[in-house]
Amino acid sequence: MSIEVRPATVFDDVATLVGPKKPTSNVCFCLSYRVGSKENVALKGPARAERVRELCAQDPPPGVIAYLDDEPVGWSALHPRRDTSFARNRLIPHIDDLDVWSLWCFRVRPGHRRQGISHALVDGAVAYASERGAPAIEGYPVDNRGEKVDLTMAYVGTRSLFESAGFTKAAETGSVLSGFPRVLMRLDLGTSKKT
Repeated sequence: MSIEVRPATVFDDVATLVGPKKPTSNVCFCLSYRVGSKENVALKGPARAERVRELCAQDPPPGVIAYLDDEPVGWSALHPRRDTSFARNRLIPHIDDLDVWSLWCFRVRPGHRRQGISHALVDGAVAYASERGAPAIEGYPVDNRGEKVDLTMAYVGTRSLFESAGFTKAAETGSVLSGFPRVLMRLDLGTSKKT
């Protein structure tokens, strides 16, 4: 089994992984942290899909996708923090002034879970951010201390997932999800932002 992680430039693959089951739905497409709250609420039905299509054509795209034999099986949102709502989030602290990238929202398709896809997504996201000159990458997972996390709330990842990829806890946050505190995990990439 060979998992390949690529930038999320193919809209249909993003839609397969994080698009709503009904095209007229006003949820998901992983927009809540990617665009401002006002725009997120205003985007309804096909307009949400069209906005994601636009994001897929931008540089950098809105995330990374894990492929298994060219089939999209996993998603993770990844973007420079300055262009996400994390830039203004009062519950997730800023550690310093580095132009860090944020890694959030994991989704693995049913039938493909427990096959290392989340780990491949983190590794692929780190590699992509590093290629793009990110000085560091952050995640904001739950610190569940090995306890079971409700699957719908596990989208932010777990502390152990990030630790297995070399991230370390950089700060506490004021955010709690499904009863678990979220922590700021960080990996220094030792690169400088390309201009």
